[in-house]
Amino acid sequence: MKDIDVKQIFESQRKFFYSNATRDISFRILMLKKLKQEIIINEKEIEEALFLDLHKSPVESYITEIGFVISEINLCIKKLKSWAKPKRVSSSITCFPSKARIISEPYGLCLIISPWNYPFQLLISPLIGAISSGNCAIVKPSEHSPNTSKIIKKILDRVFEHEYVFTVLGEKEVSQELLELEFDYIFFTGSSSLGRLVMEKASKHLTPTTLELGGKSPCIVDKDANIKVSARRITFGKFLNAGQTCIAPDYLFVHKDIKDVFVKEMINSIKEFYSEESINSKDYGRIINQTHFFRLRKMLDDGKIIYGANYDEKEKYISPTLIEDILPDSELLSEEIFGPILPIISFENIDTLIQELKVKPKPLALYVFSQSKKIQDKIIENISSGGVCVNDTIMHIVPQSLPFGGVGNSGMGSYHGRKSFKTFSHERSILNRKTWLDLALRYPPFTESKKKIVKKVL
Repeated sequence: MKDIDVKQIFESQRKFFYSNATRDISFRILMLKKLKQEIIINEKEIEEALFLDLHKSPVESYITEIGFVISEINLCIKKLKSWAKPKRVSSSITCFPSKARIISEPYGLCLIISPWNYPFQLLISPLIGAISSGNCAIVKPSEHSPNTSKIIKKILDRVFEHEYVFTVLGEKEVSQELLELEFDYIFFTGSSSLGRLVMEKASKHLTPTTLELGGKSPCIVDKDANIKVSARRITFGKFLNAGQTCIAPDYLFVHKDIKDVFVKEMINSIKEFYSEESINSKDYGRIINQTHFFRLRKMLDDGKIIYGANYDEKEKYISPTLIEDILPDSELLSEEIFGPILPIISFENIDTLIQELKVKPKPLALYVFSQSKKIQDKIIENISSGGVCVNDTIMHIVPQSLPFGGVGNSGMGSYHGRKSFKTFSHERSILNRKTWLDLALRYPPFTESKKKIVKKVL
């Protein structure tokens, strides 16, 4: 897109927003229904695009992307009227007589920049929030998942006028171009390094921003954990989408007393899920591009391979890999892996492990496997994270009642369900005072007697 095209779309959206058309709740619901219908019509094409970009199976594509957003749309259609109602709140005796209320109003023009790992879900889901809250939006899908980006544009162009929702395709230069414009809200999902650049650009216009980032999400397995179930659930969470999930367990801490048997159960789970030759499994994904493939391939040399480490450059395939005895300076211990390599580290004392992890950058997710509520609570209370899942992985993003988002290095702000509506809405406070009473207490001259009365009232 040329500069003039982006700016023209931006200006047309500003004009459309000022028409107040998007403030109508019925209009928002109608748009959500149209979006849902178009997604359903194009379900097969979306699945095909996700397969071409990431080798996702149709079932995985539906569960983690298509079905996820349809469920989100359904909730918004059902609840939007109640969410959007003005909320009466108590006023203060110092403002008597008066009424106070909070109304949710749209910010205006939103920019949504999405990543490549869940390219459909992570663009459409925040867009649902923006539409529900009455905003206009320009969306920028990732250039690294071109097939999914094209079907997204096809769907959104069919449903929405460009002055309302517009999809911009292109390389990273397009994102940089968009970030120069004075949007009213920015929603970014991606790496922490890019998140810093987005925030820097947003600060130029004091634009409020949600950053959904990542980090090294620790997974702790204590000696009393259910070994078989825990191994299956960790295997699922780590190797889903070939490990290219922002909330995947990034390193695994297993109590030394159960480490050997736990590793055996994980290997059994890998074979059960993806067979002995995962390259032939229809349910096992591929690395998004050659750059990430070679980055991950290099990491395989940074420790002792317990299982896996097979790869095929042409296929961009790296098998589910378990690795231990990591080199101290390896990126496996310091950087988010974002691939199908799981470092396994044994521990003996849970308190020592907690002290080591609590000083590290705050991760997007924290996983705790233990039957002891005391241990669960101790870990949760001492290690900060965006979200927590006890005795499972990934699934804490499923309940629509739970906000999803990071903290510190893993991001700021959250969304999903009602929280998406709140994220893309400005909560506006309104105080309405009556005029039949106007006490002189608040007006100069301020005397000691007035001060005494105010102190009693407050």
